[in-house]
Amino acid sequence: MIRESEVFKIGKFTKPHGVKGEIAFSFENDVFDRVDCPYLVCQIDGIFVPFFIEEYRFKGKETALITFEDVDSEEKAQRFSGLDVYFPRSYVAEEDIHPEDSWNYFIGFTVVDKTKGQLGTITSVDTATINTLFVVEGGDEEYLIPAVEEFITQMDSAKKILRVSLPEGLIE
Repeated sequence: MIRESEVFKIGKFTKPHGVKGEIAFSFENDVFDRVDCPYLVCQIDGIFVPFFIEEYRFKGKETALITFEDVDSEEKAQRFSGLDVYFPRSYVAEEDIHPEDSWNYFIGFTVVDKTKGQLGTITSVDTATINTLFVVEGGDEEYLIPAVEEFITQMDSAKKILRVSLPEGLIE
């Protein structure tokens, strides 16, 4: 069974494309094209389910058309409309991670600041404002930390630790 901690969000399916089962996929991260993984993951009824890619092609800079095995009609493709798309962390090496592509990769990482120590765990990514923020929960505290590469000093994907050097006063 796939756990939420084993995947990260890379986009969303929008709608079927044509009548042969293609699905339009609006992506934030093109890791599915850079890394050799045979499937993508969707959450259906609270369960993360892998769907094996038959083929895909790009329709634009941030859109792809995907066909999955055994999805060969518009009706079957329709069930994917609106679903979030996830990618398995186990297929991604650190050199393939481009934080600006999808900060969602870091959900579940423990944040350790250079001066304050362990702050907590990234529980979500807030994109509601112009600045993308990590929502970090630690004990009774919740921190909103700007998701910028300049603050990240080291990341350990295997241990899920993100070391940062935050400006003085940011988390007071």
